[in-house]
Amino acid sequence: MSPITNWRKPSYSGEEGNCVEIGAGPGVVGVRDTKDRDGGTLAFRPQAWGVFLAAVKAERFG
Repeated sequence: MSPITNWRKPSYSGEEGNCVEIGAGPGVVGVRDTKDRDGGTLAFRPQAWGVFLAAVKAERFG
């Protein structure tokens, strides 16, 4: 897997840290738990991540 860098939290996540972080690497988008950064990372191809974001914005998930 390509190294993922530029980790960031969403601006609306608040101070509690109860959220995920998004990072990027060559040809990959990573997602990890803010409270457990060493617990693992989900990795997506950029196209798949874009499809997921579009579905979230369209409120396709309950």
